[in-house]
Amino acid sequence: MTNVQSKAVVVTGAGGGIGAALARRFAAEGARVVVNDIDETKAKAVADEIGGIAIPGDASAIVEEARQALDGTVDIYCANAGLASGGTESADEQVWARAWDVNVMAHVRAAHTLLPAWLERGEGRFVSTVSAAGLLTMVGAAPYSVTKHGAYAFAEWLSLTYRHRGIKVHAICPQGVRTDMLTAAGSAGDLVLAPTAIEPEDVADALFQGMAEDRFLILPHPEVAEYYRVRAAEPDRWLTGMNHLQQKWETHTK
Repeated sequence: MTNVQSKAVVVTGAGGGIGAALARRFAAEGARVVVNDIDETKAKAVADEIGGIAIPGDASAIVEEARQALDGTVDIYCANAGLASGGTESADEQVWARAWDVNVMAHVRAAHTLLPAWLERGEGRFVSTVSAAGLLTMVGAAPYSVTKHGAYAFAEWLSLTYRHRGIKVHAICPQGVRTDMLTAAGSAGDLVLAPTAIEPEDVADALFQGMAEDRFLILPHPEVAEYYRVRAAEPDRWLTGMNHLQQKWETHTK
């Protein structure tokens, strides 16, 4: 088990769902936790519950404030805030831009701020909540799928670039999780994700197990590993199967 006692932890998007479950678990293990959420009321509620520090606002802009609130140090940063943006190639460009900003660039900005101190001391841990969509895809959600691929690619790049300098990186890639985001996914979520949905606490358990085993890729749904293997080894077979799912969803939504 990874010892996080007294570690300084930041969790973005922690007003509910996976983020709240991560914040609660870190606090239960003795960490000092900053709870961030765009919704100030939700951030404060979770922080009050766990004895943490609420810092509401855009996840891209709170890293330095969080570091100061934690006495100048961040040991573990959980880039969990995300947007489940649906739509096709015809989605408004503002939808694409916002998805890119929250799902990818917030991670880049956080790493840019955190890495100098981490590299100087030779340690730091970056946790990216990606989604299985970052390894695979999601029907009916082009902006989400594309930007989650970007989030995974950035986490992968961080790991390969800095692991020899003490930086630990974890990419969490669950399928359906029983959160407001799953509800917002609508009929596509009902068809693809809901049947095997797990609880947010299960994701937190998977992260802690992955940290203990020093694993980059964390799969709360183990079956995703096989889907990912088929996607890489037999892309046309995989795309045909996903297209069948797309057709099923189109029929379901008529």
